[in-house]
Amino acid sequence: MFFKLFLSFTLIPVAEIYLFIKIGDAIGAFNTILLVILTAFFGAHLARMQGMETMFRIRTSLQQGIMPGEDLIDAVLIFVAGIVLLTPGFLTDAFGLFLLYPHTREMFKKWLKQRLNRWIQDRNIHITRFH
Repeated sequence: MFFKLFLSFTLIPVAEIYLFIKIGDAIGAFNTILLVILTAFFGAHLARMQGMETMFRIRTSLQQGIMPGEDLIDAVLIFVAGIVLLTPGFLTDAFGLFLLYPHTREMFKKWLKQRLNRWIQDRNIHITRFH
């Protein structure tokens, strides 16, 4: 786990810096900075809109006595997307937009559920139900 975190915190910033340099060389430093600011603004706005919509669905489900499991996962993924989109960089922005787009978010949710089920089967995670 430590090795994966170490790679994440070193390789991702290095790749982002590399992309900043390459894109800055191609379109200019000012345009690169402007592009990063615009994607952060657009992504934050999109995350806010989708987050509010998801929270409305959660509230409606709870009022009807339905557990909003899928919507709660959506809310967490939209929150993560918003945080990632506010982080400067092109790879992080692409990942954030990937999580905000409903079709690709569904694919990620499916992968996440499979991963969680595997952790439960391998007994790497324990779930306790309280009555």
